[in-house]
Amino acid sequence: MTPRRLPRGTRIDPVTLGYDVERVNKERWAGLAAHVGMSPSALFDQMVENLPLDDRGFPTWLPEQPLRDGELPIDSA
Repeated sequence: MTPRRLPRGTRIDPVTLGYDVERVNKERWAGLAAHVGMSPSALFDQMVENLPLDDRGFPTWLPEQPLRDGELPIDSA
């Protein structure tokens, strides 16, 4: 099965990622993309666009981060 790619010309400002990552993670990502029927780049775009963030803008799955200088520990309601 061919991975589902975005239609040609639909990206507004395409770039190639230049990150060094562990080979095992790159292979795992490619495997996950194949499993869901998407190209690795299309899956990456979907992940970034739908990444759940907390009130401070950190991914919800990261360990809690200490407050930055000037931040107050006030719950937003």
